[in-house]
Amino acid sequence: VLFLLSSTALLSESRLSLDYYSKTCPSFNKIMQEAITDKQINNPTTAAGTLRLLFHDCLPNGCDGSILISSTPFNKAERDADINLSLPGDPFDLIVRAKTALELSCPNTVSCSDILAVATRDLVTMLGGPYYKVFLGRKDSRSSQASSIEGKLPKPTMSMSQIINLFAASGFNVQEMVALSGAHTIGFSHCKEFSSNLGNNTHYNPRFAQALKQACSGYPKNPTLSVFNDIMSPNKFDNLYYQNLPKGLGLLESDHGLYNDPRTKPFVELYAKDQNKFFRDFARAMQKLSVYRIKTGRRGEIRRRCDAVN
Repeated sequence: VLFLLSSTALLSESRLSLDYYSKTCPSFNKIMQEAITDKQINNPTTAAGTLRLLFHDCLPNGCDGSILISSTPFNKAERDADINLSLPGDPFDLIVRAKTALELSCPNTVSCSDILAVATRDLVTMLGGPYYKVFLGRKDSRSSQASSIEGKLPKPTMSMSQIINLFAASGFNVQEMVALSGAHTIGFSHCKEFSSNLGNNTHYNPRFAQALKQACSGYPKNPTLSVFNDIMSPNKFDNLYYQNLPKGLGLLESDHGLYNDPRTKPFVELYAKDQNKFFRDFARAMQKLSVYRIKTGRRGEIRRRCDAVN
């Protein structure tokens, strides 16, 4: 309740709104839709990558576009923190393309953090996921340090208690964390993130574990090898991710943890049975995440380039 009240106050105080650019950039929605559609059609993994990029931007320090800033000889930026090195290039490219088009139409008006928030929502919807409202008017961070990321993003090797505590520190309860984990219904994970678990982990379906061993056999020489998070419907946003977990078809140790921990298992079972409930809770949690610790007013800026500080 306190978080919702503070979020409402924040939205009111900063004058975030659904039609924030209606007068200053009337072509905002059209330009965004064109850039998103073109990129997703040509690079179908863009949706999952953009969703992950939003998580990695928002959860550590708030939704301020700081993940987009490139490192310089004098500063190692967030995107070069160890946990962010596996972020794919397509979502970064999408944000740059959208920003370039928007700068031509309405210079120095639309923030990079707003672009990322809208792109994520629209791509989730394109893959069959829920639509949710995105309030606009965020400002971009003036800085980005890799050192600020440590311990603020979940890792596949973390215990369920560590992951629950990590989300709790950002104001998200257990059910919201499980709902947000449903993002694994799309996208892929690199073999190095789970291969060490395949030999002695009883949580995997034996046939699935064998198939994963074969698929990842060459990963020491080719670290880019990866496997879809949801092997049943990898390019569709649905609730099959949750249905996979009781069958031992989870990919990461943290996926298995969701089903095996008594604090999270009831929500896994709920979402496995009721896709509509999952969609509603995911949409609410994403709307909450998308305004987490945003910058407004003089605390941020509108960057002319999303990958560089003005």
